[in-house]
Amino acid sequence: MSIMLHGVAIGGGIAIGRARLLQQGLDDVPHYPIEAHEISVECQRFQNAVKQTRRQLEHLRSSIPENAPTELGAFISLHLMLLTDVTLSREPIDIIEAKEINAEWALQVQLERLSQQFDIIEDQYLRERKQDMLQVAERIFKNLRGQEVELHVDNDLFDDMILIAHDISPADTIYFKDSRISAFVTDIGGPTSHTAILGRSLDIPSVIALHNARNIIQEDEWVIVDGIDGVVIVDPSDTVLSEYRKRAKLYRSQKRQLNKLKNTAATTADEVNIQILANIESPADINAAHKLSIDGVGLFRSEFLFLNRDTLPSEEEQYEIYLDAIKKMKGKPLTIRTVDLGVDKNPRWLNHNDTLNPALGLTGIRLCLAEPVMFRTQMRAILRAAVHGPIRILWPMIGSLTELRQCHSHLELVKQQLTERSQEFESNVAVGCMIEVPSAALMVVSLLKLVDFLSIGTNDLIQYTLAVDRSDDTVSHLYQPAHPAVLKLLTHVIRSAIKANKPISVCGEMAGDDRYTRLLLGLGLRQFSMHPSNILRVKNMIVHSNTDEIEKQIWRILRNDDPNKVDDLLKKLNHIEPQKTAV
Repeated sequence: MSIMLHGVAIGGGIAIGRARLLQQGLDDVPHYPIEAHEISVECQRFQNAVKQTRRQLEHLRSSIPENAPTELGAFISLHLMLLTDVTLSREPIDIIEAKEINAEWALQVQLERLSQQFDIIEDQYLRERKQDMLQVAERIFKNLRGQEVELHVDNDLFDDMILIAHDISPADTIYFKDSRISAFVTDIGGPTSHTAILGRSLDIPSVIALHNARNIIQEDEWVIVDGIDGVVIVDPSDTVLSEYRKRAKLYRSQKRQLNKLKNTAATTADEVNIQILANIESPADINAAHKLSIDGVGLFRSEFLFLNRDTLPSEEEQYEIYLDAIKKMKGKPLTIRTVDLGVDKNPRWLNHNDTLNPALGLTGIRLCLAEPVMFRTQMRAILRAAVHGPIRILWPMIGSLTELRQCHSHLELVKQQLTERSQEFESNVAVGCMIEVPSAALMVVSLLKLVDFLSIGTNDLIQYTLAVDRSDDTVSHLYQPAHPAVLKLLTHVIRSAIKANKPISVCGEMAGDDRYTRLLLGLGLRQFSMHPSNILRVKNMIVHSNTDEIEKQIWRILRNDDPNKVDDLLKKLNHIEPQKTAV
C-alpha cells in the first residue's frame, strides 16, 4: 500500500528510484565504567579519535572536486572549526575523568548538553548548526569504534538510487557527483540547514524534515521524491508512477528552458529593467552567482567571520575577506551587512546575559551600538576595502531615527580614525538600513533622509508584524508573506523610497519566491536580492510579466483585508498573460 510523507522541499525536480537506507551514526552508544588506572588511556583514545577526525576532514577539504558546490569547502571548514572547540575536543575528556566512564558515553553526555543549548536558540539558521555539531561528533564516534566514516555506495547495486538517512553531512555530498544517487531524503533538517543549502546547490530532488522516513521506508523499496512540493511517496501504484514520470519529464523540459535565461537580462515584456542581486554567505559564493549574470550582491552576511571562534576577528582579517570579495565582484557592487548577532546567536567571545525573549533583546544594530569597538573595527575594514571597488554598508535591524543617527556618528568617527592613521579609505561609501521591524517601516519617510538606499528583510518583518515564529510547527501556518497587514507595510516602504528617489531592494525570502515576483513588481520593486538557486525561476517570471498589466490588477490585492482570500488573488495575478507593449 502506498504511503505519502510530507516534509520540506529543498532540491527541485522529481526522482523515481529504489531506496538505500544509511545507518544512523549514533545508534547503540556503549556505556560502561572504567577503573581509575584506565582513565589516562581512555582520554588518549578520545584525543586520538579527534586527531583522526581532523585529518579526515582536512583530506576531504583538499580533495573537493571542481564540480562540487562552491559552499562545500566553507561547510567542511566550519566542521574543522567546530572540532577545535573545547566543547567537543576537551570537555568530553573532563567527563571521562569526573565520571570514570568510557569515551563514547562521555561524548554522548556532552552532546546532550550541547543539544539543549542549541534548542533554545531563537535564530533558525544558528539553531540548525546543531546538526553540524552532531555530524562532527558522529565522525569522532565512528573513529572511536573503528567504523567506516565515509559514505560508500555500491554503484552496481541499482540505478537511480535514493538515499534515505537521518541526516547527510556536507562531507558525504562530495561523493554524490560520482555516484548514481538521484535524490536524498532525511528525517531532520530545516530550510537553512547546511543539508538544505547543499541540496539546492547540487540541484537534485531532496526532501528533508520527514521525521520517520528511515523507520517507514524499507531497503530497495520503490520511492518517488517530489522536491517541488516536498512529498515522498513510498511503494507507489502504477497509476501514480505514470503520473510522476510525466511530471518529471515536464520539469526537465522547464529546467532546460530556464537554463537559457542565464545570460538573459531581467527585462519585463514591456521593457522595464529589473536588477537581480545575490545573497551570499562568503566570498566563495560569488563565482557561482556570476554564472547567473547577477547585477551585484545585495546582501553579504558577515556573521560567518564572527561565529565559532574564541575572539573577535581583527580589522586586518576582515579587510582581507572583504578585499577578496570585492575583487571577485569584478566591478559590480557589493553590499556588506554589518554583523547581525544577538542574544540568540551569541559567540563565545560575547558575554551577554540570556533573555526570555531573544528576538526582542540585544540584537542587530542594538548589539553593534552596545559593542562600539566591534562595530567600528568592522566599518574601518569595509571602508579600506571599498578603495578597490564599489562597496555599500548596510545596517541591520534599525528601529528608530536615534539608532540611525548613532550609526552615522560611529561612521564619522571611523573616518576620522583612518585619517589619523594615514590609511587609504573610501570616504563616500553609500550607506543603507534594513527595514525589518514595523517601527522602521512606519517611520521610513524620516529614515530615508539619512540613508542612500533601503533593503527590506521580509523574513523578520513578517515575523514581527504577525507575531509568528515560522520555525514553530504549531503556528507556522499563520506565517503569511502576503498577509494584508504585511502588504500595507511593504507598499508604504517601497512607494516612499520611490518618491524619495532612493534605491530599494527586498533581500528576504519573498524576493526569491516566484509566487510573489509579480506582486512585488506591482508594488513598484525593481531590485530583487536572493539566494542564487532562485534566480532563474524569478527571472523567468519577470521576463513573462508586463508591469502595466500587473499594476492594473494589483489594486484588488491591496484593497483586500481578508487573509483567507490572498492565495486566490495571487493565483489570478500570476496567471495574467503578458501583453507586449506596442512599439
